[in-house]
Amino acid sequence: MSFAAIVESINNIVWGPATLLLIVGTGVFLTFRLGFLQVRDLPYALKLTFSRSKKDSRDKGDISHFQSLMTAMAATLGIGNMTGVASAILLGGIGALFWMWVAAFFGMATKYGEAILAVKYRVVNHKGEISGGPMYYIEKGLGWKWLAVLFALFGFLASFGIGNMTQSNTVSNSLADNFGINPWITGFVLMLVTALVLLGGIKGIGRVTAIFVPFMALFYILGGLIIILSNITLVPQAFAIIFEAAFNTDAALGGTIGLAIRYGIARGVFSNEAGLGSAPIAAAAAKTDYPGRQALVSMTGTFLDTMIVCTITGLTIVMSQLYVGVPDDEVANVQSLLTGQAFEQFLPGYGNYIVVFAILLFAYSTIIGWSYYGEKCFGYLFGDKNTIIYKVVFVAIVFIGAGTKSDIVWNIADIFNGLMAIPNLIGLLFLSGVIVSETKKFREVRKQEKIDEKQQKAS
Repeated sequence: MSFAAIVESINNIVWGPATLLLIVGTGVFLTFRLGFLQVRDLPYALKLTFSRSKKDSRDKGDISHFQSLMTAMAATLGIGNMTGVASAILLGGIGALFWMWVAAFFGMATKYGEAILAVKYRVVNHKGEISGGPMYYIEKGLGWKWLAVLFALFGFLASFGIGNMTQSNTVSNSLADNFGINPWITGFVLMLVTALVLLGGIKGIGRVTAIFVPFMALFYILGGLIIILSNITLVPQAFAIIFEAAFNTDAALGGTIGLAIRYGIARGVFSNEAGLGSAPIAAAAAKTDYPGRQALVSMTGTFLDTMIVCTITGLTIVMSQLYVGVPDDEVANVQSLLTGQAFEQFLPGYGNYIVVFAILLFAYSTIIGWSYYGEKCFGYLFGDKNTIIYKVVFVAIVFIGAGTKSDIVWNIADIFNGLMAIPNLIGLLFLSGVIVSETKKFREVRKQEKIDEKQQKAS
């Protein structure tokens, strides 16, 4: 058996049914323990995310609620929102989209739990910066240093793969295919702009992503919404096909229910990262007075990523097949269409360029976000004073990845990404009591705040 085949086999085991069950099971468990918090508190969470409070500037932390979310979204919003959705449809059929939504719904509770623990157990390093994440809440909350080290090791290694080489390689290939730009030139430019942001630390990353991420997300979302609203009559039929295919027992709609569940959940997790343990590293740096407040903000990341961006991608792909008048029983052929082709079909002449530009922005943002995750994992393992070593190596690998073409790199990256999730999910399950306790404390705070707000309005 070749090395590539061995790596692929390991990847299939790591991302097999047991891991997917653990990921979704943790989300379901936390959803019930928290009383479906992702439904009840989503409006307030969105208000917290997009409103600015003077009080936040006085709270402990390095960056604002919004900057923290945008740093996490920078790493989360990526090529998975485009090619990942197409891949889910290709491998699991149209019904995989439904199971992506299911994974995201329960993943919102998981993301909430990760963030609440990250803020509660965060520490201040020798530079006066906040450090937090699964390695800290596993060590301080459970006392399992060995498990915390495993998470940090897998997170550190994953940052070079899924958060670096695979992203720069995708960008360089896309620009080479569409504009004939030499991959090494792309790599050199990416390396320079990455280095400039990394030198600013988390505050620099926070400032850049607070401007950069909303712009790139709106750019892609507007392109998708133009297509959807211009062809609104196709939307009901597209949703009907998705729901029908989600519970399909044969291959008539492009995949059996088993494949739809497997690839819908797997690609959903790749897209929104709920349960992987990456996003809470950024959440820990937020200026906040209570862990529960930042946790609600973090929860919206999964909602925005999958329920909004991935849905736009998925609908566009499904609608593209309906647009050309293919009979319903042949909609399975939609899996042969990539996101770029779907956009081009509705917006001929420039639809594909929207996707190309979005890939450039999304991949670069992922590099920036994951650089912070990797730096914190490296600092936990080898000391914060040595993180400059990590930054130099990370920047260099951006350049190397742009000119490297290998499916092995993707599989190895997937393996470490999956291995990150296991220690984190174990920590979440064993510390679920702490999550519930902190949630109750914050609910009492919110009750008093509502009373105070009413009294202020009355006066």
